[in-house]
Amino acid sequence: MNKFSILHILTFVLCFVFSQLVYCQSTTQTDTIIVLKEKPHSPGKAALMSAVLPGLGQAYNKKYWKIPIIYGAIGTSIFFAVSNNSDYNKFRDALKARVDDDPNTVDKYEGIMSVQNLESNVNYYQRNRDLSVILAGVFYALNIIDATVDAHLFTFPKNDNLSLNLKPSFQLTQQNQVMNGFSLTLSF
Repeated sequence: MNKFSILHILTFVLCFVFSQLVYCQSTTQTDTIIVLKEKPHSPGKAALMSAVLPGLGQAYNKKYWKIPIIYGAIGTSIFFAVSNNSDYNKFRDALKARVDDDPNTVDKYEGIMSVQNLESNVNYYQRNRDLSVILAGVFYALNIIDATVDAHLFTFPKNDNLSLNLKPSFQLTQQNQVMNGFSLTLSF
């Protein structure tokens, strides 16, 4: 063998080795699949958000249509509580002025309402104020409960074919008597 053929063989071997290395580098790349795991929907987070700011838990649950209802219910209750408190204070002050036995104090309902009418109005507006405050608290609590339950059911499978059917049923008892009733069937 001459030098020329050894050089050719050596060049061929080196080219083969380098081509294998290049080929190996390109084939050693692995395809990576990135699986994005969806964060679980947290009922605790929804409850906390609704407790901090009413309606925020509903926004977290993507039930935006409930937010105006929540603010309408709580706002209306607070409006009536403030209004009834104002009327309560007005009649209470008139009643105090009437029964204080000071001839210099005169209430603005002198000659219009009796002491019994003033007492009745004080009791009426106090009761309505207290009821409005209680209702605002109930609506606030319902807001938190709704956000929590909605977050629990967030991943619940939704099926448009879900139906509830009420059908009459007839059954035979052990004494061979016919028993009439209704059957409730849930199909999905």
